[in-house]
Amino acid sequence: MSLVSGKTSSARRLVLAMCLAEMLSMVGIFAFPTLLPRFFEIWRLTNTEAGWINGIYFAGYTVAVPVLGSLTDRIDARRIYLIFAGVGIVSALGFAWLADGFWTALVFRALAGLGLAGTFIPGLKALVDRLDGPAQTRGVSFYTATFGLGTSLSFFATGQIDAWLGWRWAFAVGALGSAGALILAMLALKPHPPVAENRAAPKLLDFRPVFRNRQTMAYILAYVVHMWELFAFRSWMVAFLTFSLTLQPEQGNHLAPASVAALVALIAMWASVGGAELALRYGRRRTLTLIMGSSTIFAFGIGFSAELPYFVVVLLLILYGLLVQGDSAALYAGVLETSAPGQRGTSLAVQSLLGFASAFIGPIVIGIVLDATGSGQTIGSWVAAFIAMGAVVAAGPIFLAAVSDRTRWATDSRPT
Repeated sequence: MSLVSGKTSSARRLVLAMCLAEMLSMVGIFAFPTLLPRFFEIWRLTNTEAGWINGIYFAGYTVAVPVLGSLTDRIDARRIYLIFAGVGIVSALGFAWLADGFWTALVFRALAGLGLAGTFIPGLKALVDRLDGPAQTRGVSFYTATFGLGTSLSFFATGQIDAWLGWRWAFAVGALGSAGALILAMLALKPHPPVAENRAAPKLLDFRPVFRNRQTMAYILAYVVHMWELFAFRSWMVAFLTFSLTLQPEQGNHLAPASVAALVALIAMWASVGGAELALRYGRRRTLTLIMGSSTIFAFGIGFSAELPYFVVVLLLILYGLLVQGDSAALYAGVLETSAPGQRGTSLAVQSLLGFASAFIGPIVIGIVLDATGSGQTIGSWVAAFIAMGAVVAAGPIFLAAVSDRTRWATDSRPT
């Protein structure tokens, strides 16, 4: 696949630079879930407390993104990105050297969520404002799919650095990643005034025009249930794999759970790109309905797999990860496609506000489910947890029933 635009060379360089910056800014995003088994030991956390620390990251994101996303319709998103890449540096260093238990971990993970809010959506809006035509379509696809690559890097780098230098250094490296993102964005994004159509932007934090847009809200609500499943799965995947290892008859040279999580996220990234391309060819609603329905069915059964041979468990998690992330880029494209002129930033703000609120709640609910059904120490406990992930995403096809499959992108931007 390649980006197609009247300015293909510059478009490719810009998208590549921003995807790399996004990936670097996310080095620390899943550091805590990766090291969750260690924190259970050193801080004596309950599953519910661990769920709160996992979820508070997305609560911090949710608090900030309505304002920051809406501001990108008024000021250059580049300015917001650079400031909050700095917040990412501070939050990672703070966790690395000052976190010593539940409450301090909660504070610094919430601050890290603020950093993500000021880089992910502003970075996407910066791309949208600087690209047009098919290049814009595929720029959105690659940028949102890179979230999965950043996730993979976070799982892998955290596991490796923890093994070499300890968990505090694993978080410190996240600060280096944010610093790299800041430098890349500063070089790649030239100052750019808000586009002319943004004169039609609603008042700051006035989300009523977005809520009145039926098709945009259908994609946003589908994104909400997608985020519940995605981040519940990512937050608890390492813990599930660790439990599965305790059921294996032989303690051989199994791939470490953190490495499996990295592999799952890496492969799932391409599912996001592939899902977006399938949506261009066969219709976005049809493709998303198939992906989300299949993910629901898979979630209802995967908890039973814990006692199967470890390589089978890994394979099943990879397949589930493909389904969980296969709808991501297509949902973003749907929101941008159906947004009214001057309201893209505001629409993205509403999408992120509701979506990451769901990402905040999902890991907490899974922790509560685990505590209520055997503390994650039985197969039945994990069956219940995965059912709680899949039952929510089952609502996605219902929300998408309000969407028409005839869209500009589906007809004008087919792959070449």
